[in-house]
Amino acid sequence: MKTTLLQIVQSILNDMDSEEVNSINDTVEAQQIASVVEDTYYNIIAAREIPEHNKLITLTAMGNSAKPTHFKYPTNTKKIERVEYNVGTVSDKDFRIIEFVGPSLFLDRMDESGLLVETYDGSLDIFVGTDSPPTYYTSFDDEYLIMNSYDSAVDSTLQSSKVRALGSSYPTFSQTDSFTPDLDNTLMPYFLAESKSTCFSLFKGGPDPKVEQAARRLKSFTQNDMYKTKRANKKPNYGRT
Repeated sequence: MKTTLLQIVQSILNDMDSEEVNSINDTVEAQQIASVVEDTYYNIIAAREIPEHNKLITLTAMGNSAKPTHFKYPTNTKKIERVEYNVGTVSDKDFRIIEFVGPSLFLDRMDESGLLVETYDGSLDIFVGTDSPPTYYTSFDDEYLIMNSYDSAVDSTLQSSKVRALGSSYPTFSQTDSFTPDLDNTLMPYFLAESKSTCFSLFKGGPDPKVEQAARRLKSFTQNDMYKTKRANKKPNYGRT
């Protein structure tokens, strides 16, 4: 049930009893609705986990011998779930999980006899090891991640080609007729209902009761039915073991 931006705008215009269009650029109202649709899309994907946005992600190595364990998060990265590094060879790969630790723990574990790679605020020095593969990483600014060590006898810097990361990214929204929002068939009706509800509120002076009812019902439904493979419901344990 993939739906283009033009089809979404046409559906909303029809429900609002507005002028029909053949392109989102035909009228100012259609362009305004397309803008609302885009805002609604980002509101939805920012507030929940979207399974189809999960993917293998390539981290960008700095390639700088002064910062040999630095990697940059790719543009539009939402979340990194897992990072692995190949401590083997190209022909005999051996990927090891690189654990995330908070900045404070990274500093507690840091060996100040290592290589100086960063100085924050003019006084906070960051050191990394130079004689072993990485085992954990952190991020101080949510833009770059720093691994704790590299083996200078193997590589002058850690390599992007040796990293395997799993995470999710924000997809790009295009204001074109043929653009198809990256949502599955479960979330698409909710997305359309929320877009209609917002448009009625902004352009018709108030929400439509039936549209509001559909949006609430679909929001509740999509919370537990996002994955194609059945998964156990997550429940709080309230401190019980």
